[in-house]
Amino acid sequence: AGTDSTAVATEWTLAELINNPRVLKKAREEIESIVGKDRLVDESDVQNLPYIRAIVKEAFRLHPPLPVVKRKCTEECEINGYVIPEGALILFNVWQVGRDPKYWEKPLEFRPERFLENSNGGEAASIDLR
Repeated sequence: AGTDSTAVATEWTLAELINNPRVLKKAREEIESIVGKDRLVDESDVQNLPYIRAIVKEAFRLHPPLPVVKRKCTEECEINGYVIPEGALILFNVWQVGRDPKYWEKPLEFRPERFLENSNGGEAASIDLR
C-alpha cells in the first residue's frame, strides 16, 4: 500500500469516528484512561489500547485500502469442485467479504466491538493487521 491508500484509510477512519460519536467518545475515554491527557499517544501505547485497535480493524473491514487482491496460482488446485489451473490469476474481493452478512452481523454498521475479545466468542478479535 502506498501513501495514497494510507491517506484514504485514515480519511475513512476519521469519517467513521465523526459519524459515530459514541465510538469517538469511547476511544477518547480509553486514551485518557491509559495514556492520560498530558502527552500524545506513542506507538508503544497501542498494545494497551484494544478499542483503538478495534476501530482500525473495523475501518479496514468496511473500507479496505486494497478492495481487491490479486494472486497467481502457483500450482493446479481444486476449490469446491472447481479446478484452478497453474498460472491462473485469482481476484479476491476483500471489499465484498467485509460487507457480507454471511460473515458479519449487521455488516454495514460501524461496530468496533466486534473485534474485541469478549464479543461473539472472539472470532474477529484474532484478526491481526500487522
